[in-house]
Amino acid sequence: MKTAESIITPFQKGIAFIVRQPRDWRVTATRASIYRFFYQMVLPYLSVYILALGASGYQLGIVNSVGMGLAGLLGPLTGSLIDRFGNKALYLTGIALSTISYLIFGIAQSWPIIIIAMLTHWVGFSTSTHNCSVICANSLTNEDRATAMSVCETLTAGLLGMVGPLVGAFLVTRFGGVNVSGIRPLFFICLAGTTITFFLVLTQLSNQKQVFSGKHGAGFFKGLSQIFELGQGNARFLVISALSFLPQGMIIPFSQAFASEMKGADSYTLGAMVTGYAITPFLIGIPIGRLADSIGRKKIIYCLGPLIWASSIMLVWAPSDLFLIVAGVLQGFIFINLIITMAMVFEAAPHEYMGRWLGIVRLTRLILAAFSAYLAGAIWDHIGPAHLFIIFIGIDLFIRIPLLMSIPEGVKFRNTP
Repeated sequence: MKTAESIITPFQKGIAFIVRQPRDWRVTATRASIYRFFYQMVLPYLSVYILALGASGYQLGIVNSVGMGLAGLLGPLTGSLIDRFGNKALYLTGIALSTISYLIFGIAQSWPIIIIAMLTHWVGFSTSTHNCSVICANSLTNEDRATAMSVCETLTAGLLGMVGPLVGAFLVTRFGGVNVSGIRPLFFICLAGTTITFFLVLTQLSNQKQVFSGKHGAGFFKGLSQIFELGQGNARFLVISALSFLPQGMIIPFSQAFASEMKGADSYTLGAMVTGYAITPFLIGIPIGRLADSIGRKKIIYCLGPLIWASSIMLVWAPSDLFLIVAGVLQGFIFINLIITMAMVFEAAPHEYMGRWLGIVRLTRLILAAFSAYLAGAIWDHIGPAHLFIIFIGIDLFIRIPLLMSIPEGVKFRNTP
């Protein structure tokens, strides 16, 4: 009986923690979970699909770069609109664009069409996650923030994120293998799944709006400039946040292509790598989030750095499929690092400025990620695929970590007018 209680009690505490969080957070966490399942299903094969349609490594970089760049440029405008008019309409717009992107991916017959699909995907993904982040930032308390975010990401990148790649590997094998005809049906399945999330948000999410003072009603550019008047060291923190997102442009889009092209990985190995990526936040994401809330975010980020670097080293060195999967498991720490960093981001501006602040954060993140994707494609074709992973380690070790050391543990904002 005592053993049963020791098992049930943590579970009951976890349920109680989720239940006491605001309804809108629970809705958006559920939406993110469903979306992530379908995205993780197709992710192992996305870059392989683009290459199979005739793109080179350099062109693969361009495809990702263009999409990220446009999404980043729209970030501040999206944030300003969220602050003024609320989340719901823009959230639904982002989900609708994601749905359209899967349709374009599915019907594409050549790699240039993928540019349109990727543009639509990144704008839709960026818009929907921007709204998701604002809801998360404004509805969660500071003492619960990293834990709640880890709970959300454990469900999305963890539980359902592990199942998605396994389902994708099974379907790709049944549809004909790691080629265009075998991968194409996945996009239509993702289209159906993302449509479900549209109706979930449409029917269940409220449309809360922030209340602005006269100064908050300033023009678009003035509203953005106010962010830097509030924060202590916010400019440096923008760079740190952007560098934390760098793997999304420089590492993640090329990892599966590297495993397939350089290491000969089959569909199940590619799926297992993404499953491994999801296992890490699933198993230890919540404890690390709670630890970050307790002892400080920076200490945890310092500890995660070597594990992230090890993932790239393992991928380049891997002598067998098993080591590729281990590299995927270690890449999961990239995701955890991003969540802990975002917990710090949310605390750098007051609620009524959150949409604009996150818009600027998204702008810097995606512009840097877009540039890194373009650069990574050039490195892939002209220097060598392995070099881009080593260059990433150098950037992270010698730029991001020293910058992080230069800011205080708790980013504080000045009193608002």
